[in-house]
Formats: sequence, structure tokens, C-alpha cells
Amino acid sequence: MLDAKIPAGQLNSKWEDYKGHCKLVNPANKRSLEIIIVGTGLAGASAAASLGELGYKVKAFCFQDSARRAHSIAAQGGINAAKNYQNDGDSVFRLFYDTVKGGDYRAREANVHRLAEVSANIIDQCVAQGVPFAREYGGLLSNRSFGGTQVQRTFYAAGQTGQQLLLGAYSALERQVALGNVTLYTRHEMLDIVKIDGKARGIIARDLTTGKLERHFGHAVLLCSGGYGNVFYLSTNAMGSNVTAAWKATKKGAFFGNPCFTQIHPTCIPVSGDHQSKLTLMSESLRNDGRIWVPKKQNDTRKPSDIPEDERDYYLERRYPAFGNLVPRDVASRAAKERCDAGYGVGSSKQAVYLDFAANMERYGKIEAGKRGLHNPTPDQIRQLGKEVVVEKYGNLFDMYAKITGEDPYEVPMRIYPAVHYTMGGLWVDYELMTTVPGLYALGEANFSDHGANRLGASALMQGLADGYFVIPYTIGNYLADEIRTKAIPTDHPAFVEAEKQAQETIDRLMNIKGSKSVDHFHKKLGKIMWEKCGMARNEQGLKEAIEEIKALRAEFWKDVRIPGEANELNPELEKAGRVADFLELGELMCMDALNRRESCGGHFREESQTEEGEALRDDANFSYVAAWEYKGDSAYELHKEPLVFEECKPTQRSYK
Repeated sequence: MLDAKIPAGQLNSKWEDYKGHCKLVNPANKRSLEIIIVGTGLAGASAAASLGELGYKVKAFCFQDSARRAHSIAAQGGINAAKNYQNDGDSVFRLFYDTVKGGDYRAREANVHRLAEVSANIIDQCVAQGVPFAREYGGLLSNRSFGGTQVQRTFYAAGQTGQQLLLGAYSALERQVALGNVTLYTRHEMLDIVKIDGKARGIIARDLTTGKLERHFGHAVLLCSGGYGNVFYLSTNAMGSNVTAAWKATKKGAFFGNPCFTQIHPTCIPVSGDHQSKLTLMSESLRNDGRIWVPKKQNDTRKPSDIPEDERDYYLERRYPAFGNLVPRDVASRAAKERCDAGYGVGSSKQAVYLDFAANMERYGKIEAGKRGLHNPTPDQIRQLGKEVVVEKYGNLFDMYAKITGEDPYEVPMRIYPAVHYTMGGLWVDYELMTTVPGLYALGEANFSDHGANRLGASALMQGLADGYFVIPYTIGNYLADEIRTKAIPTDHPAFVEAEKQAQETIDRLMNIKGSKSVDHFHKKLGKIMWEKCGMARNEQGLKEAIEEIKALRAEFWKDVRIPGEANELNPELEKAGRVADFLELGELMCMDALNRRESCGGHFREESQTEEGEALRDDANFSYVAAWEYKGDSAYELHKEPLVFEECKPTQRSYK
């Protein structure tokens, strides 16, 4: 039976009670305890900085050449916090409720409430670090709206919030490196977990510049390695993002939670051809001021400027009047797909919809004209003044779109279409963020815990920093307090020797195949299977077909993949091969999980389970649980269920109308 270790008592007092009663490690003992952190994005960097500050001996690993290159840097639109700066009715409870509802009632209440509680502290922490959040004229921090909410609670730094937050966490991390509390290992990839007497006691890492395998001991191991969206090949993730750390943990006994819960982001630049290796996200914050529409006439080939207002279908505003363009991501994505599938798509591919700023540019222009005392401004003046406001709020996003598409989004509407973005699934963790392997923790996107079946926009940065700055410093002490008598285990221990041997054997096996097809060949084929049969819509037949196709593809991979170069050198193709091998196993489990979950919820849309209006139809009686899968061997998994109990947020059919 899975024990989530949720504290007793009232929901709004669980975290305070936990902090008041958890075990502590005194400062002298912290100096003799070693912690390994894998990944240095927002979750990893903040955890390493916090634990180093507390006095633990920390080793942090990243496969990039600098912790600043973690994929967290790509986040654009903002970070949520329940500070109610706008005085518009926000509160800790409302952020908690929006998150549970947005996740379609498939998240654990206690974890989500804790996240909402600590959210305000994150903003204060980051401001103190010098993060340049946008500010109002009077100096107060500025907020904007994101999908799934009716308040403005998203703090932002233009369209580069992730970058600024990561630089804040990175500076805190580098301070600890300089003080000697953190040792940073760049260009290192974790290849396996080392378990001794059932506990996580270290990792095997590969120095990516030399190919040398290394053994590293830790009293505890924290996986902060991000999500697995690249299983689809084309996604908004950085090309290096992968599931290897989490998957190796799964094969060592850590259960994998809700693997089928992947998020499709509605605001991405459409695919332009087979040459692409990744997709580009346009921040959800653009939905604040951009109106989404398609022509009312099917297969309309006119320029958007030639289509009059009464021949445009603002379909989100039509279908969801209460939330309009700010419905949650899963709802907006399915609505765009429905319009395109029905023949109303735009652009050469007809797989796109318009995101149009003209109306709000005019509105901003009139406001600015009023501020400046221009009583009879010309249309050109209004447009120019409005453009200046949009440049200030979203300028770098507009520049990025123009560079990629060659179109000026100030003059013509952007074209957008949904794409794979975030993964709500991940390693199953309890309230303390510990996996089913004692001493092994998962933070940020690497765990399953806070977003249910659909993450609300601007909540990824919130969760990563909450886990690293404000949760793990308390919860890890509850475990390490009992480990103060455990001396550092020498890395010539048989468990380290065996783990390194297995990692080397996998590398040797890959290098000895000497097949005829590239790693990307297999990755693209896997991605096509996943997108078509386990993507925006899934059905029983397609998922069963996908499982068999992935098995066949995996067998072909291990017979015919070609990896040039040598193992004992810088070899990016070998790195990719190991990651794709893990994706080929994870993809099968994702389809198995999607097949087992015979309901629609959030980003998991089973065609057999929908309302008359085409919305997701949950089955709370049979599927109100976390699916935690235990690895039992090739293509063999045992399902464990953690029942979800809702005391404050009673599940209802989601409505944004």
C-alpha cells in the first residue's frame, strides 16, 4: 500500500504542523552528511543553494556546460503566487482551488495547498535575489492573468521570466560553490542509481567530455531532472531534455506516477516541415491581450486583414464566455484542434489558428492617448502608442516570432497550434517528496505531485522553486536525522562496482550494434507513434496498436542503430542513444497507462469518454487515483493505486463557460 505520509489535521494547517514536528539535523551533523542533486534547473539549483546554505555537503550534476543552460531558462510568461497585489479577490485558497480544478481533480490536495501557501514566499525570495520582475508605475510588482483563472496572480519579467528566475537561483548556487558547500559537476550525466540495503546511496555518472564513468556517494539523492516531453520527438523542450535519470530510478524500484498525463500547450509556432527537431513556444501570457480566432468560412484562403470582423469566429470567447481566451491549456488545445480538423484552420498547412493583438493594441493606444492628453488622436497615433505598450510587455516574444516565421506580428496575427510542452506525470513521491526508494527524492517536473492531469500556466516555475527553496530543506531533514551515524560509504563497495559495470555494459552494447540507422531515425518514428496515438486524443484501438509498434521499434533499435565515434570521448550520438533507449521503454508505459485510464481528464483525452459538447468526461467512481507503476522487467509493470480524497475541492464537471 502506498503511504503518501500526508499529515493529519486541517488542510490549511498541515504544513505548519509538519514543520513544527519534523526531525531536525543540527548544524555540526549537517557538515558530515552528503547530498547528491541531479539537475540544476530551478528545482535543482534552488535545492542545491538552500541545502548548501544549511551546511550540507552537496554535489550537483548537470549535463550542460553551465547550470545557467538548464531548460528552466526557456520559460517565458511568469510565475504564480497568491499575494493578491491586484486586490481582485485572490487568496491562498483560490490558488489552491484553481490548481486542483485546473488539474481536473487528479492532484493530491495536501501537496497543492502547501504549494499555494509557500508561493508568496517565492516572490519575496526572488526579489531579494535581484530578479527584475515587472513593476507598475508606482513601484509595486506587476501581475497578469494566465489560463484557468479569473484573477491576476502571475508575476513576470517581460517574456523571459524563467531566465531571470534561473539566474537568481544560479547566483545563490554559485555563492555556495564559492564557499565550498556545493561541488558542481558540469557535463556529467547520471546513468544509474546506486542502492545499498534498499536505500539510495549514490549515482553512476558519465563525464561527457571524456566518456569516463564515475562513482559518487550521497546519503540522499535528489532528482531534479525535468520532464519527458521529448518522448514525442517534437516538443517545446530543449533537445537535451530527457527521462534517463527518472527512468533509471524507476528500474531501481521508484514507482512512476501517471505517465500518460502530458500537456499540450495551445500557443506554439506551427510545424513547418520534416526538417524540424523541436518546436517553439509562444508564452501563454500572450493570451492576455491576443484574441484567438479562425474564419467562419471553411478553407478560407483570404489574408487575415481581408476577413471582416463579422466573418471571424472567436471560438474560445464563443464557447467559454466566462474565461474566454484564458481557458486552461488542455481546453484551448482541444478547441484549436477541433476547429482545424473541421476545416477552419489557417496558413499553408491549415493546422493553425490566429492569435490577434489588433483589438487590444487599439485599446492600449486609446488609454495611452488619454494619459498624454491627446484628445483627437489619429488611428496611426493610436496604433503606435498601443504598439509601444505591447513592445514593453511582450517585445522579446514578438521578436522571436518574427525571426522564426519572417512575419511581423505587430502587423499580421500570429499563427499558433498546440504542441507537447510539459509532463504532469513523473516519479511518484509522498508528501516529503521522497520516492518509493528511501533516500531518493524527486523535485519539480521530475515528480508527479502537484498538477494532476493538466498544469495551469505559470505554475511550473512556482513548483520548482517551492520544492527547492521551501519544501525539501524541511522534509529531507526528517530522513537525514536518522542517517547521522552512517559514515560515507567508500565507492569501491560492491553495489557501486556492480552499478558501474551495468552502465558500462549498456554503453558497450550500444556501441557494438553498428547498425545502419541513426538515433534520430528511431526517435522520430517513436515520436510519430506517440503523437498520433497517445497525443491530443487517444482511443483503445490506437493505444493497443501503439504498444505493439513501440515494442517492434525498440527491437529494431537494439539491432540496427548506428552510433559513430568511440565511447571514451565526447560523443553526443552515444548520449542521445542512451536517452532514446529509455524513451522507447517509457513510451510503452505511457500508452499502457493511457489504455488503463478509461476516462478523459485534463490533458488525457480518451475519445470514448467525452460529453455531448466534446469536453473531457471524468469517471470519478473508478479512476480517482494516482496510477503508480512498478517496473517488473521488460514490458512488465504492476499498477499501484493511491486513492485521491477531496475534502475541500469537491469534484465537479469542469466548466469555464
